Amino acid sequence: MSYACTTTTALIIFAKAPVAGLAKTRLIPALGAQGAAELAGRLLDHAVHIGIEAGFDYCELCTAPDSRHVAFQRLAASYPLALTAQGEGDLGQRMHRALSRVLADHARVLLVGTDAPTLSAALLREAAHTLDTCDAVFVPALDGGYALAGLTGAHAGLFTGMQWSTPQVMQVTRARARAAQLTWTELAPVADIDEPTDLVHVPEGWLV
Repeated sequence: MSYACTTTTALIIFAKAPVAGLAKTRLIPALGAQGAAELAGRLLDHAVHIGIEAGFDYCELCTAPDSRHVAFQRLAASYPLALTAQGEGDLGQRMHRALSRVLADHARVLLVGTDAPTLSAALLREAAHTLDTCDAVFVPALDGGYALAGLTGAHAGLFTGMQWSTPQVMQVTRARARAAQLTWTELAPVADIDEPTDLVHVPEGWLV
């Protein structure tokens, strides 16, 4: 099934520089610092590839700690991709700030990380399509968080004061959306690659 999206859909990809000792640190016991960083780079490339393939009006790579890393510069030189920095604050503050900024120019925005290798361009387009009929869309993660959040408004209450990286993130997000009287859709959950036990979900050939 194909989905037609309006040209006012934007995508933000939140990414950490794939630096050994900085990226995917919870995978270091299994892969080593360099191996974890190399996997982070593969995940980053995948997220950008599907984002561009989805064909949205605007695609942004929102980076930490800044946008100077060679991987970010290479991707921005290869694709129609804006580079921005996440800036200060906890994850919720940074996500809300990015969403608010991009929603000033676009009717709907999807925000994804780089941890879910089974996200696809088709799934991104499906998520955008659902925002024709609801305020928000989420792709839950199997670990209790979410791999994608799509919104037609910034809704700070979904992000501020959240205890991130816990199994309750999606549960708390549902409660907050309900309290704010938002309508939302949840698509099929996907696996995040955060812990050594998650490595079974890494596509074949990605680990060397």
